[in-house]
Parts: sequence; structure tokens; C-alpha cells
Amino acid sequence: MRLHTAPDHGVVGAVATTISQAGGIVTAMDVSESSHERLVVDVTCSASDADHAKVLEQAVDEIDGVTVHKTSDRTFLLHLGGKIEVTSKVPMRNRDDLSMAYTPGVGRVSSAIAEHPEDVWRLTTKGNTVAVVTDGSAVLGLGNIGPGAALPVMEGKAALFKRFADIDAWPICLDTQDTDEIVRAVEMIAPGFGGINLEDIAAPRCFEIERRLRASLDIPVFHDDQHGTAIVVLAALTNALRVVKKEMSKVRIVVSGGGAAGTAIVTLLLAAGVSDVVVVDRAGALCADDETLAGAHRQLAEVTNPRRATGDLHTVLAGADVFIGVSAPRILQPEWIKDMATDPVVFALANPDPEVDPVEADKYAAVVASGRSDYPNQINNVLAFPGVFRGLLDARASEITVEMLLRAADAIAHVVRDDELNPSFIIPTVFHPDVPKAVAAAVRGA
Repeated sequence: MRLHTAPDHGVVGAVATTISQAGGIVTAMDVSESSHERLVVDVTCSASDADHAKVLEQAVDEIDGVTVHKTSDRTFLLHLGGKIEVTSKVPMRNRDDLSMAYTPGVGRVSSAIAEHPEDVWRLTTKGNTVAVVTDGSAVLGLGNIGPGAALPVMEGKAALFKRFADIDAWPICLDTQDTDEIVRAVEMIAPGFGGINLEDIAAPRCFEIERRLRASLDIPVFHDDQHGTAIVVLAALTNALRVVKKEMSKVRIVVSGGGAAGTAIVTLLLAAGVSDVVVVDRAGALCADDETLAGAHRQLAEVTNPRRATGDLHTVLAGADVFIGVSAPRILQPEWIKDMATDPVVFALANPDPEVDPVEADKYAAVVASGRSDYPNQINNVLAFPGVFRGLLDARASEITVEMLLRAADAIAHVVRDDELNPSFIIPTVFHPDVPKAVAAAVRGA
């Protein structure tokens, strides 16, 4: 907060006291301007959340002799001007440098690529560049907020690509939610990229977009909300079942949510050998006997629910070994977990508010995971997508296969050593240096 105060050190002291009494923590206080009439004081303090920050601001503003001139949030300050930039890898010191990096020298390189198109991979950025494409229709847990509001998220994704896999990624925010237009737009920009990462595109549109792009492009297309989530869930489940000493092929799993993430998770679980999985949406368990189902839900029902279970989440959860939620906040009552099988596993992944409070779930479940960073066992896509694309680009792959996804999940799971594995540590931290390397190697091998 930038404050205008009376030139009285007692007033400055009252500011620190007031912030402390309101539950804040003062970390710095500097007088940036001073005169006989007033002081300009910059106060940096920690608040628990945005609402608490407003409480602190109001409390300070009510002090006699103090006016809050301006308040800044450090998260917003971090985003000022964006989070990514383009930098040159070659010097531009003189005319000789310029003549090679640009005209006339660059013309020779372009001519060589025209004669040998495959050389574009080694003579340009294509071999290390990914397009992060969104239409802004399903951004985080915020919903359909549009391409402009999606841009900070896509910038963050690009920054993660660079930080964890040294891949140059660029946000592409499309001002359309028409499937044909999105497909055509990506097809038109594809020559400049080595891979396409689809991001935050709502279901069921995302399924068709991915399918059509995979058919038409000669570079890999990866929808992270689907496959990145599925990889990390499978990795975490692999280790959770090691903790509770159960076999993947014998457990009963209930998945809440039949959207993009739920569909991809189920598909990968089936490929990993799971035989009994039931998907639940708002109307209850998806069952092939239900003739009202259509589209993606019909397809899910036909490959799941072998026992033809019906009913709501509470009903089908009885006797299940595993709950995986990719749906909505607070739909699972903690007490329901008692009705599950012995040593149940609960993954409540709705973000930022999970299907069940992890602290409450921990009272009944043997292993609990969530999508949040403030609890153990965070299921975070950043464990998967940087290494996946690093492996795809290194192998110059033209597509991504289920085998690659399975190997990526296995690689993440086995970064956690046997002596580290316990109910509060089934998945490595996103900052573990071995994760992207192991995933990239697994994908290259596939």
C-alpha cells in the first residue's frame, strides 16, 4: 500500500500496529517521500487472500491522518507487461551479423529449405517450438471467459514449457469458438511449430478438434486438459495402489465427471488394465442400458460400468476402491468414504475447490490427493506436458500414442523411490529435476 500520512512517526507506527491487529504481517515499510506537510509511505504486508487484503486496506485507511493512495497485489505486479518474451539467440553487433541473420544470407537458407523441406526442423525454431492454443471456453475453473482473459494462463503455460523442458512455446488465443474455424486456424499456423498443445477448450468441442487435427497434421497434437491430466492421475494411482497393496486390474474405480478430463482418465485407465470403472455425471452413473445417452457419454458408457450399476454418486461409491473426481466442488460427503472398500483411495481434483475437503477425506481414506498445492499429493499437469513434448520433439514424432501416455505415467510414478513412498507422498514434486527427463526419455523410447 502507498500511504499519504501526516509527518508524524507516531502515525507510521500506528499503521504497523493496525495491520498486525487485523491479522496481516508487515514485511517492509519505507518512506519514499518526505516534506513538512506529509510523508509518502510504502508498506508491504502479507494477507491470507484478496478479501483479507481489502480488510487490511480499510483498517489502515481508517487511521486518523492516513490515506491509502494506492494498493498493489504482487500477483498482478508479476503479470505487468506479460510473463514471456522473445530474445535473439544470435548476435546483432554489426552489418556482418545482420547480413547472415537477415538479408541477404537468410535467403540462402530459405532456398535450401524450399529445396529440402525436411531441413526446416534443423534450420529454424520449428523443432523446439509448441503452439499453446485456446478459444477461452474452459479456462481453469473460471469457465467461458474468452481469449483475452485466457492469455495470462496461456503465457503461464508457455513459461512452464521453457522452465521445465527448455521448449519455446507461444500462446495462441483464438477469437472464435467455432470448431471448423479453430481447426482451420491451427492447420494454417502449424508449419511454424513442432507440436500443438490444445488448452482450456470446452468439451465436447475439444474432442472433435483434437481428432480432426491429429488426422490432418504431421506434428503431434496434445490436449493437456485431457491427456496431461490422465497421465498424472495414472502415475499417482499407480503409487497409491502400491501403498495400499492393491492391483490395478482388480480395483473398482468411480470417476466423477464425464467431460474432457474424465474421458481421458477413463481411456488411459482402461489401457492400463483397469476392468471395473463407473463414470458418474449430474444425472448419475453412465450405463449402456440408458437409451437416453448420446455422443461422448454414450461412448463412455459402452466401455465402462461392466456391472451395469445405476444410481447417484453415493450409491455407486459403495464398495469402490478408488474415487477420482474431476467435476465440481463439495459433491462428495466425507462420511460416504466409510462406505468404500478397505483402505480407499480418494483423488478430489476439482480446482480450486475439490469434491471433498482433503483434510476431512483424510479421516476416512488411506490415500488422498487433490489438485491443490497447499495439500500433499498435488496432481499437477506440469509433471507431464513439458517432458511429453520434450520427448516428442526430440524424436521428431508425427503423432502421440496411448503407449507414449502409459510410459510417461510409469516414468513419473517411478521417480518416487520405494523408500520415499507413503500415503502423503505418492507423486513427485513438480520441481523434481528427474521428472521431465524421465518422461521425455519414456516418450522417446515409445
